Parts: sequence; C-alpha cells; structure tokens
Amino acid sequence: MESKQALRERLRHDRKLKYMADSWLHILRAPEIVAATHVASYLSYDFEPSTVDINSEFLRLGKVLYLPRLLPDNDLEWVQWNGEKSNLAKKGKILEPKGTAISVDELAQISVVIVPALHVDRNGNRLGQGGGSYDRALAKISCWKVGLVHFGEMNGETIPTEPHDQKLNAAATPHILARFTG
Repeated sequence: MESKQALRERLRHDRKLKYMADSWLHILRAPEIVAATHVASYLSYDFEPSTVDINSEFLRLGKVLYLPRLLPDNDLEWVQWNGEKSNLAKKGKILEPKGTAISVDELAQISVVIVPALHVDRNGNRLGQGGGSYDRALAKISCWKVGLVHFGEMNGETIPTEPHDQKLNAAATPHILARFTG
C-alpha cells in the first residue's frame, strides 16, 4: 500500500493538473447545516475546493462562523469571523482570523465543521495535508463533519489510517453529498 506521504504528493499533483473552480453551495441544503446556528469552516487557498461562497452564505443566513487558526504546536483553535477581510491575517499561504479564540466550553456550540481534504474514501476516511491539525481539532468537537473534495477525489481507493485519524460523516464534491455510516 502506498504511504500517506506518497499518496499526498500524488494527489496534490493530480489536483493541480485537474483544478477547476467550482461551487459546493449545494451542501447548504443538508439538514444538519440548515439546522446549525454555529458552524466552523476554513479559508481555502491554492487548488483547494473554494469555501468563499459557502462562508459568505453562512454569514448571510445569520449563522455564527468560526475559522481555524494554527497554533505553534500545530493544534487548531477556532475564532469567530464576521466576514471582514480586515479581520484576517496572512500566515504563509493561508489567511487566518484575528481575535480571541473561543473557549473549550464554546466548542460545544459548533454543530457542523467543513473540513479540507485531499481525498476521501468510501469509509469516510480523510487524507489531509499531513500535520494532523484537523484530526486533533475534530477529536475535541462532537459535530457533523463534512469534507470538501474535487470531482474524482472521493472514490474506492482506500486511505491508510492511523489510530488518531478522525472519520468524516459526509463528503461533498461540486455535485454530490455522500454520507458515511458506521
């Protein structure tokens, strides 16, 4: 079986070659998202599935939106974001929210997390960028987790897993939302 790192490199290369700008707005019709008042998402960059329209729609619908901020130990903390670009700071290739992180108690208010992924397999296993940041963060939140991937990045190719890896409840391409059981 291909190592996680080799798989990441292959998938990043494929993603760059096949990249097409698209929208994942259809996920907003999922009952879990419709019912949610507090959601967490991310700010996409490079060839990731774009979260620009999703995040804008969350705010337009009056949902409280949280974005991740990477800590020095590669853990994530969540910061409420109001949609203003002036409340973002550039950190390497990514933009992160400015402000005070929410408390551990406030994490319980988050009922949906939109998660970046390079690939998702049929069992809900997600391959991320390799730092483990999202796996650690998702382990602390009891919510509905949906990964965003491009067309062809969700299929039967099994992803190697480790005990700390967090499964997704669903994954979305620009055209479908697939739910995982078990």
